[in-house]
Amino acid sequence: MAAEKTTGIVLRVIPFGETSCIVNMFTRDFGKLTTMAKGARRPKSPFEAALDVLALCRIVFLNKNPDAMGLLTEAKLERRFRSATRSLDRLYAGYYIIELLNSLTDDGDPHPELFDLSIQVIEQIDSTEISEEKLGVTLLNYELKMLEILGHLPMLTKCVSCGREKTTIARVSFGLNAGGILCSTCRRSESNIVSLSPEGLQFLLGIVGGQIGELSRNSDNWNGQRQELVSGSDQLITQRELEAQKFPSGLPSQNLEEGHDELADVDATGTESDRCLIEVRRLIHKYITHLLGFQPKLYKFLGNL
Repeated sequence: MAAEKTTGIVLRVIPFGETSCIVNMFTRDFGKLTTMAKGARRPKSPFEAALDVLALCRIVFLNKNPDAMGLLTEAKLERRFRSATRSLDRLYAGYYIIELLNSLTDDGDPHPELFDLSIQVIEQIDSTEISEEKLGVTLLNYELKMLEILGHLPMLTKCVSCGREKTTIARVSFGLNAGGILCSTCRRSESNIVSLSPEGLQFLLGIVGGQIGELSRNSDNWNGQRQELVSGSDQLITQRELEAQKFPSGLPSQNLEEGHDELADVDATGTESDRCLIEVRRLIHKYITHLLGFQPKLYKFLGNL
């Protein structure tokens, strides 16, 4: 039985028995794995207190069976996450990265690029390299890059259904089920639609490095005249669908202006960049929730970021 060596981020440590613990890690060479660390909780443990959540460690483990729990024999601390004692927001940001790695990756499926990205972002959050105000942008960049690496990045420059190019003349229909933006024709047959402003789409494209495609003469559904005609009805349909999701047992007795409270809050406060950031983060959070089938637990703690 050969010993394996790699570098890993500690995701979770679970006490087991009186002196041992089960350690979940995301490693560079083996992906996510679970190992048993015998004697890790003893005062003079051979692991030298390296097994701490968000810590970066060099480890040695015995992998008896790919389908069974490995045996951790050595762990040497390379970097510890220290912001937990300085900033609660930074601690939540770090825990959110851990939750995404746990939820969006599979056991034994290595992603070296994602591992390097995670280390880089955790180091940024843990240092003074970014301010408290930039934590939200940093997490959004991480979410989008992670989705790209894992093959889940939504289509943002063309209709995901028919391939027609999109302009930023009217509000954009984003299909959670479809995995990208939809033209006015294709959106009628889709459910789980979220409305995104043109400024929000441009902000999102600026982060992922995309560009709006040139307007084609053959793309009749995307010309400005048609967009002006359909934008009002599209927004009304989108609002009704959002209300139906929020109130499945029946729509509340309120007018359309009252139904736009959430979007109005985004548009009424802060700079345009802040408004776009809030809008795009809400969209990506909805998209990640849809991918997972449940809402990440840390979302409710990220409100100040």
